[in-house]
Amino acid sequence: MCGIFGVVVSDPPLDLEEGVLEKMAEVLAHRGPDACGIWRGRQVALGHTRLAIIDLSSSANQPLCNEDGSVWLVYNGEIYNFLELRGELIEKGHRFRSQTDSEVLVHLWEEEGPALVERLRGMFAFAIWDEGEGVLFLARDRMGQKPLYFASLSDRFVFASEVKSILQLPDFEPRPSLMAIHHYLVYQSVPSPYSAFEGVEQLPPAHCLLWRGGRFSVRRYWKLSYGDQFSMGTEGEVSRVEEELVFRLKEAVGMRLVSDVPLGAFLSGGIDSSMVVALMAECMDRPVKTFSIGFHEEEYDELRYARVVSRAFGTEHYELVVTPRAQEIFSRLVWHYNEPFADASAIPTFYVCQLAREHVTVVLSGDGGDENFAGYGRYLGLERYSFFRNMAHKWRYWGFFRSGGILSNIRRWMRLSRTHLDYYYRIAHFHELYQSSFYTLEFLSQLRHYRTIDFMLEKYAHSDGRTFLDATLDFDFQNYLPDTLMTKTDIASMAHSLEVRSPLLDHVLIEFVARIPSDWKLREGVGKYIFKRVAGRYLPGEIIHRRKMGFGVPLDHWFRHQLREFAYDTLLSQRAVERGYFQRKAVEDLLDRHQRGEDWQYLLWNLLMLELWHLMFVDRVLLPPVGEEG
Repeated sequence: MCGIFGVVVSDPPLDLEEGVLEKMAEVLAHRGPDACGIWRGRQVALGHTRLAIIDLSSSANQPLCNEDGSVWLVYNGEIYNFLELRGELIEKGHRFRSQTDSEVLVHLWEEEGPALVERLRGMFAFAIWDEGEGVLFLARDRMGQKPLYFASLSDRFVFASEVKSILQLPDFEPRPSLMAIHHYLVYQSVPSPYSAFEGVEQLPPAHCLLWRGGRFSVRRYWKLSYGDQFSMGTEGEVSRVEEELVFRLKEAVGMRLVSDVPLGAFLSGGIDSSMVVALMAECMDRPVKTFSIGFHEEEYDELRYARVVSRAFGTEHYELVVTPRAQEIFSRLVWHYNEPFADASAIPTFYVCQLAREHVTVVLSGDGGDENFAGYGRYLGLERYSFFRNMAHKWRYWGFFRSGGILSNIRRWMRLSRTHLDYYYRIAHFHELYQSSFYTLEFLSQLRHYRTIDFMLEKYAHSDGRTFLDATLDFDFQNYLPDTLMTKTDIASMAHSLEVRSPLLDHVLIEFVARIPSDWKLREGVGKYIFKRVAGRYLPGEIIHRRKMGFGVPLDHWFRHQLREFAYDTLLSQRAVERGYFQRKAVEDLLDRHQRGEDWQYLLWNLLMLELWHLMFVDRVLLPPVGEEG
């Protein structure tokens, strides 16, 4: 993995303040500690911090260019089919200076232009500058595994892997985006295309951007389809689908084992990571290195299951029982995440990445299993619904139609069913029923034309899923997976200069799984139904049938003990109250009710991470952790 950044102007020459590019690189150094490169052209500057994975020589350092220096690249990620593409390009006469996957992109651009992105199988965020055409091209992978932010300023266009790199421009004043904060409070992370900073956007997953002469356009290049379903009415049809599923899983894992540095796997003891480890053990000629994190609190500890899998496949197993000192890790989390982020599993993810990096540079993970095969508990019951039920119940949700114009209300009415609303309440933190009692009148008035549920309904409206469950999986692939899960994985791993590869997010595998009917994913209250049938060939029964735990931390306990005073002081401070987002009495009441035994841990964590982000990135009074400013 790496960090990338760049600046382009429509009216050359490029005139940047002294040291700006170096500062942009410095704050991305954790993403790529092995090399740093900056290239300046007449109109553009590109920068790269490198974590060397394939071809460790200096010939693979970036920015890199084609034979005549007319096409330049900065790239973050891994292209798993690069050897196949490289062979095609060599046959067409292209000359390569390195063995890295990065150089394939430069020559593929010469052959196919923007269409090159459709040929790639992997995770990536990259920028190509074509000197002859005066074009800057940005692209992000289909699942959003690698981040990419951009800002179009008055005289320049800038992009970077992390927002903090863009903030190094002296004329950029960080201001919070109220719309992004509004969505964050509901969805626990800032969804693309928003960013927490006014004037900065995320390039959404499966999208590319073309800049030319001061103007840019964004287009989607890939969309997951649930429309063409397999027939699975006979034993023969079921058997054929299961056999191809096994083949696709093995292929996805095998492609991700190419590395010139030590490689291992995360192992929680859940079915997803266990299956990945099982297939790695089948493909590799040496023991798999596996890494697990545990807690002293039994309800959060999965080490027993991880040990079962480790023994079954003879892995070289490493584990750590952690007692997180929450306040000590706060500044590190806030600094690395760049934006408010309320998924508390960021803490154990941070620690397991730290453990793994002591032994390897690359790990495989089980991310994506729940979205592919309907593994989350929140999906239970959704298999019974279709889009054509519950229309008569819409009158109950009049609260969703009290804001916005007539046309937006009609559109919302047409899209909203009881099932949509049920799922929204399952995933939302500060949903509309809370907002009226928590938000100040000023904050409510600024957002009066916007309902966060519309963000969800828009995704459902463009899904071709035949069942509500399929459409919901589609929604989570577009929202929760990239904006929360992939953000968490990327940031936690890059904080420790660790590359994470996710075989279950291979887009060819995902396209295949999307064709499996939803009743083979969630059946009679059992999620991952077909995946468990297949995994049963490899994994012990107690792993297949164990209760899903998730990757949680004891927030409820922390807010009543070691975080109690800190939470009160931070959330009720004069600075926090004067931001004008929340009613002080409502926040104080939430804190008090949690102390009395009610469970408000997730809302409190949401509020706390938002305020700490403000203190570090907007007010600049909470300092970055010493030694991690870059």
